[in-house]
Amino acid sequence: MKNGSIKNTIVLAYSGGLDTSAIIPWIKDNYKFNVVAFVADIGQSNVDLKVIREKAMMSGASDCYIADLKNDFVNHYIFPMLKIGAIYEGQYLLGTAIARPLIAKAQVDYAHKINAIGVSHGATGKGNDQVRFELAYAALDPSLIVIAPWREWKFKSREELLEYLCQKNIHTNVTQEKIYSRDENIFHVSTEGGVLENTWNAPNNDCWVWTTNPCDAPNQSEKIHLKVKKGCVVAVNHSFLNAYECLNILNKIGSKHSIGRVDIVENRLIGIKSRGCYETPGGTIIYHALRSLEQLIFDRDSMYWKNKIALDMSFIIYDGKWFTPIRKSLQKSSEILSNSISGEVIVELYKGSVNIIQKKSLNTLYSEEYATFSKDNVYSQLDAQGFIRLFSLSSRIRSLNRKK
Repeated sequence: MKNGSIKNTIVLAYSGGLDTSAIIPWIKDNYKFNVVAFVADIGQSNVDLKVIREKAMMSGASDCYIADLKNDFVNHYIFPMLKIGAIYEGQYLLGTAIARPLIAKAQVDYAHKINAIGVSHGATGKGNDQVRFELAYAALDPSLIVIAPWREWKFKSREELLEYLCQKNIHTNVTQEKIYSRDENIFHVSTEGGVLENTWNAPNNDCWVWTTNPCDAPNQSEKIHLKVKKGCVVAVNHSFLNAYECLNILNKIGSKHSIGRVDIVENRLIGIKSRGCYETPGGTIIYHALRSLEQLIFDRDSMYWKNKIALDMSFIIYDGKWFTPIRKSLQKSSEILSNSISGEVIVELYKGSVNIIQKKSLNTLYSEEYATFSKDNVYSQLDAQGFIRLFSLSSRIRSLNRKK
């Protein structure tokens, strides 16, 4: 406990959802602490933000602080991650995982500002987020008290939480029929629980929030022009925008064409498999655009190394190891390559598919003169003979040895 701290005050990472709405009265009842609700504005629904302060106060919070982290999130977390190309288990663009270190850091900073004695989160004892939040807390200030109610309270299900809130006369939008767990930010929205807990159940319409059903998406494809500078999209359809604006407009365009929907079963850090429906429309478009430019720019060894960094970084981000030397090391290593990713891309969107149909870069290693199947004056095919002889030398020696 810190000297000079506000007596009995905990800063809760508050979303206004079922879990954190229950945590406020629970901490007050069981710890006799005051609770300040800390809300990270990272691009979630404006409707939610308009009512979230009122919800927090009605739940018993002594105060509610909303931190505008949108630009910080896109500039220092999302775009750097997209540059690297981190994607977990081949499909998950890490929309929830990448937000946790930012939220935790801002939460700890605010706890310091008001001299609170501790922090709290609403992550369950079965999930990844408890690890992500608490690794960040430990890295930033291990002296803070950490309260993780899901590991302490008697409630065993979200149905029991609903009953508890009902007893406390605290309103929530969650119902027994739509008891999903959702996470939303400018990058993605995820849906878990409910019908998705049975992998033989197909997702229903309630499982998708942003994106149009592919069957209802436009029958006409849409082409968009992207300009990329040093691994970041800087213009959409020839309009130069800041990073947040670029992502926001691509979310809208992508959602219309059902881009970025995935229904996956993933391996959680603690060993449990979980199923989720993730929607990352703008991020999916950017991801494919950047990878297409890498095809032009990187040589074979650079591509191998970049892909290895991306794979390693996907686990670093997923596991919540953002505030570690290895994350900084991987990011710095990747930047040497990522800073060469500049160019222009034409992307065609159609009923959930993203196709890169045109691309160019001043940094390209692709040469039509060398690659052509037509007559050329720059490459002697006879040169390949000596290359193959040297490249196959160990194989030939091995074969000769077997014949001795």
